[in-house]
Amino acid sequence: MAKAPAPNPWTKPRGEPIKGKAIPRPSRTADVQSYIPAFLKGMSLTMKHFFKNTKETMLGQTPDPVLESLSEGVTTINYPEVKRPYPDRFRGLHRLTLRQDDSPRCVACLCCSTACPAQCIHIVAGEYPEGDARRGYERYPTSFVIDELRCIFCGFCVEACPCDAIRMDTGMHATAYDSREQFIYKRELLMSFTGRDGSRESANPRHEPGDLTHPGVTREHMSH
Repeated sequence: MAKAPAPNPWTKPRGEPIKGKAIPRPSRTADVQSYIPAFLKGMSLTMKHFFKNTKETMLGQTPDPVLESLSEGVTTINYPEVKRPYPDRFRGLHRLTLRQDDSPRCVACLCCSTACPAQCIHIVAGEYPEGDARRGYERYPTSFVIDELRCIFCGFCVEACPCDAIRMDTGMHATAYDSREQFIYKRELLMSFTGRDGSRESANPRHEPGDLTHPGVTREHMSH
């Protein structure tokens, strides 16, 4: 006697046929067929919110979209005339801080691009020209590019920077563009952004080579 085939564990076992449940159709009365009661009900609700919002806007009684978001009433904002306030730790678009001579604070050490998990930062380092006190001590970025579409706004670049050269305190979010090239932010654009307080320079003091407060070795100490 032949053995019964073993059940396939990947196949649903055959059971009873599926029986459908009959749903009664609603009665089509004259009110339902004409749509007039439903239309008037919807229009009354729309006009109710329209006059209520108009009154609150004229009298300045619109609830705050952040602090009173759970209160009764409409909590929409008239964007872009009215923008939602972001918290202090909001990570907005990047910016490059400047020195007092409007040169980039960045020393092209590549710490930010190395720490970036999305690999959206590309830096090309260059040497300062002959005669500059910073030549031989540090470099500067001849090219500094951030792909804002690839950025995940983790803030690792800001944490990794030893010079406070890159920040995310602009308070701005990316604008809706129509091409990918417009999301490639280059050095000049990053240097043009300001912080929320309007500052462009770094608040941390920088000890330049040759200053008495410079903690590193000087050119005189390098000669033996």
